[in-house]
Amino acid sequence: MSNLKSQNHNLNLKSYIRYRAYQFSLSIIKFASRFPEKRVYWIIGDQLLRSATSIGANLIEAKSSSSRKDFIKFYVIALKSSNETRYWLSLLRDSNLVNDSNLRSIIEEVKEIANMIGSSLLTLKNKKI
Repeated sequence: MSNLKSQNHNLNLKSYIRYRAYQFSLSIIKFASRFPEKRVYWIIGDQLLRSATSIGANLIEAKSSSSRKDFIKFYVIALKSSNETRYWLSLLRDSNLVNDSNLRSIIEEVKEIANMIGSSLLTLKNKKI
């Protein structure tokens, strides 16, 4: 019975991560849509949108993967995308290109998502088949 409870918890955690990643994508779309129409903002904004939306997209791909190895691969890509997203957000913060009071909370959110994905990966990699 506890194994069933554990499986249900993992399923809920995976759904929760996908939900958080989706909500994060929406917040990045809104955040980037307010950027001024200058080349530097377009370039960084484009990269930011690509990496941020890739997190959730890869978690969804993992859901329909055909093997455990494939599932792990998509989670690894999602983790890499979250790290890339943190990079672009940190660049915006440190260059003072964006003066947005929400930037700190946006960076914290992607850190939390990355931690959840990383924790899931550790669990997945340590599980015996």
